[in-house]
Amino acid sequence: MLCSTLTIGCVRHIIYSGFSARFAGRKGKLLHEYNVKNDRTVVAEKEKDMAKEKKLVEAITSMEEDFAQWYTDVVKKAELIDYSAVKGCMIIKPDGYAIWENIQHELDRRFKETGVENVYMPMFIPESLLEKEKDHVEGFAPEVAWVTYGGLNQLPERLCVRPTSETLFCDFYKNDIQSYRDLPKVYNQWCNVVRWEKETRPFLRSREFLWQEGHTAHATAEEAEERTIQMLNEYADFAEQVLAIPVIKGRKTEKEKFAGAEATYTIEALMHDGKALQSGTSHNFGDGFAKAFGIQFTDKDNKLKYVHQTSWGVTTRLIGALIMVHGDNSGLVLPPKVAPTQVVIIPIQQRKEGVLDKAYELKDRLSNFRVKVDDTDKSPGWKFAEAEMRGIPVRVEIGPKDIEAGKCVLARRDTGEKLECALDELEAKIAELMETIQKDMLEKARKHRESHTYVAKNMEEMGNILNNTPGFVKAMWCGCQECEDKIKEQFAATSRCMPFEQEELSDVCVCCGKKAKKMVVWGKAY
Repeated sequence: MLCSTLTIGCVRHIIYSGFSARFAGRKGKLLHEYNVKNDRTVVAEKEKDMAKEKKLVEAITSMEEDFAQWYTDVVKKAELIDYSAVKGCMIIKPDGYAIWENIQHELDRRFKETGVENVYMPMFIPESLLEKEKDHVEGFAPEVAWVTYGGLNQLPERLCVRPTSETLFCDFYKNDIQSYRDLPKVYNQWCNVVRWEKETRPFLRSREFLWQEGHTAHATAEEAEERTIQMLNEYADFAEQVLAIPVIKGRKTEKEKFAGAEATYTIEALMHDGKALQSGTSHNFGDGFAKAFGIQFTDKDNKLKYVHQTSWGVTTRLIGALIMVHGDNSGLVLPPKVAPTQVVIIPIQQRKEGVLDKAYELKDRLSNFRVKVDDTDKSPGWKFAEAEMRGIPVRVEIGPKDIEAGKCVLARRDTGEKLECALDELEAKIAELMETIQKDMLEKARKHRESHTYVAKNMEEMGNILNNTPGFVKAMWCGCQECEDKIKEQFAATSRCMPFEQEELSDVCVCCGKKAKKMVVWGKAY
């Protein structure tokens, strides 16, 4: 009986053990299959995210492969602009406009420190007014857009959509200035202008663009020249200290000067592809416009005299310069002083408790900077690539383990360098990084310009340089336009400027061999 009972118990145990084993086996198999499936899903999702990140970067053509296409890809993928229904005109998107606002605010502050006041002129110019200064109208005639109808009625006189506003300011000044007590007039306006360009490119050359144009009137030629140079120096300092773009200051040749100007001064920058970009100009008009428009004043000696005028301006072209001087194959690289977003905080494993809260806490602590938290549901890798594309100077990475350790990871956009930072030192470290990045970007651009600046002493040397190693070419010039024209015809290069800092590279002109008068910087340009 005992044996039977034991046998039955044993049998029951065996049956139960077998069932348990089979169940456990099935359960293990199911669990294994679930884990494998889950792992594959995770891997697939990661691969999908990586593919997206790769696609985001691959969307930019390599600058070494095609610089022009690289530029177009960057302005589009970084969401600076979009194309409009009007050919040659662009839609400036929030990030693009924010860069312009930062440029505008800083320049406006600098202008006002020198006594400049802002005004606004109409956007239409009567044809008869435009024609008062012969050289001026001839210079702009091919680019002018005309309004011939108002509503359904043909206008009695064509109206030009302003390509620039010299004539409007002159027409205003002739009535506003009567005495030496009314001088100087130091006015500036922020506006848009229209120039009907044949070939267009976003920011660099569009049919409508934004700019500032300063227009001043003075009692003497010396005052006008002083203001002309003063504003050029303002532009140069702004380009270097704010945009981190090194520039060459100099005077334009007679051929290249502004239509109607007595002298044109310029700041010239070198782009990554070795082409030059005129980045700002300041013009001394002398009394030419004053005589054409009858702008006279009674001086202290009770005699009627003509005023001496200046004009100076920069445009949204500066955004194009930022892209082409600092950008790389991952997108924009923006100097901190003009970046719409200076710091982006990217939470890692943001769904875990406390991560997003910490990210926003860090944002509040960094209130002295332009900061965003990327709390979208994209993967961290995608967010990194997007931040790089937009050129955000510093990325802050913060996750559960970082919070636990009381630290975060900082990544520099300009160098790609990553460093750990204690959370209680974050504000000081970000401030330090902003200064370092700004300085390093200027030095990097300066080194690029210096390594792509060459000297030519004859036409053969000039041809070899311009055709094989794009960049600035310093060469002596006799002052004759025939030589300037020949260089342009043979090498598609123009005189960029006669630098204020002259060097005596040779006694003779690079082109004709006659006695040289000036050193000129030459280059192919946008």
